[in-house]
Amino acid sequence: MLWNTLNQTVELGWDFYLPVILFVVLIAMAVPVWAAIGSAAIVMLIMSGDLPLSLVGESLFTGIDAFALTAVPLFILTGDVLVRTGLSRKFLDVAEALTCFAKGGFGSATVLVCGMFAAISGSDAAGAAAVGRMTINRLVESGYPRPYACALVAAGACTGILIPPSIAYIIIGLVLGISASTLFLAALIPGLAILVSILITNIIMNRLYAYEGGGMMTMGEWLANLGKALKSGWYAFIVPGIIFYGIFSGRLTPTEAGATAVVVTIIIGFIMRTLTLADFPSMLVSSAKVNGVILPIIAFSAPLAEALAIMGVPQGFVASITSLTDDPYLLILLMIGILIAAGCVMETTPNIVILAPILKPLADNIGMNEIQFCIMMITALGVGFITPPLGLNLFVVSGITGESILKIAARAVPFVLTMLIVVLLIAYVPAVSTTLLPEIYQ
Repeated sequence: MLWNTLNQTVELGWDFYLPVILFVVLIAMAVPVWAAIGSAAIVMLIMSGDLPLSLVGESLFTGIDAFALTAVPLFILTGDVLVRTGLSRKFLDVAEALTCFAKGGFGSATVLVCGMFAAISGSDAAGAAAVGRMTINRLVESGYPRPYACALVAAGACTGILIPPSIAYIIIGLVLGISASTLFLAALIPGLAILVSILITNIIMNRLYAYEGGGMMTMGEWLANLGKALKSGWYAFIVPGIIFYGIFSGRLTPTEAGATAVVVTIIIGFIMRTLTLADFPSMLVSSAKVNGVILPIIAFSAPLAEALAIMGVPQGFVASITSLTDDPYLLILLMIGILIAAGCVMETTPNIVILAPILKPLADNIGMNEIQFCIMMITALGVGFITPPLGLNLFVVSGITGESILKIAARAVPFVLTMLIVVLLIAYVPAVSTTLLPEIYQ
């Protein structure tokens, strides 16, 4: 029905369908996403003849010729340095001291440290790997079943792209021409809402199944324990403090904040003698590998977006969708369904560069605030990190524990449901994502 309407609106032919089929086949064959996108774009341009193929090289360059993208490798490197210097373990010590008085305290501490790591690295997979190595065995020792412990870490690590600073918001800001700093500010409440929803879900599950008990302690003992943890690890919070203050005060751009965070983290590592010059080659190579996955996808998405725009696919999509219903509530629900389905089968970066230009006109058509749309999109895609078949965080925690992905996914269902509630709140209540913004954005 939808495709029939789209065909009638845009008159799509094999110059559209063959590249799409090629893209799907290449993805199914495990070809790198950037190569699949690039191949589809080139075939589409050749078959349609709308743009000369000689412009592909220029599009590739202009697609990544943006100062804002410099922040991506900087935040990735900051997360890597954070793990190697042991500062991530200081976050865990403080999080554990904060929650040790409560039943399910270490489970809650695990979620909190995921949020702390997210506030620095902007990457969910890095958070899942770093926090998983520190906490999963201890969660099992505390009484949690191993599949549930893995699911808890995988869900908590979803905050990596949801709590600012986030690489995903930098990318969608670049694609749609929106300030990353504005998106960071707008994402603060939704990101914390996701974190709280995961915390509450774990507390409820813990009470239902009595996974973990809680130590009885007085207020004085709790304060003493917290003070001890803060005294031994207060310097770890310098890094997120610089990032948040710099970005939200307007004194630093995201790129400058990322650069400052890298320098400060390295200095702390040298002072604490947990980092040496010998660590630099492996750190740089590791960060370059991650960055080398993201940037080619952004680069090759530029000619694809140009070809789709010239063929009128985004406008045709809007016309075909609105011909089915003009109810804004149903259209928003349909967008959420598309984003969650896409998040289940493909990573966030290609989803952003492919879907954002297509869905943004639909959001504009129903009067949705562009900032609200971006927050809704990234949060909905974030759910895909813990949903099969391509839940990236599921694969990460499975890889470090050897636990079955399907078992982890089954235990992640309660977290998926509560995250979906937050997605719906963001989608239908604009204030959730615009409260902290200047009046011009509300």
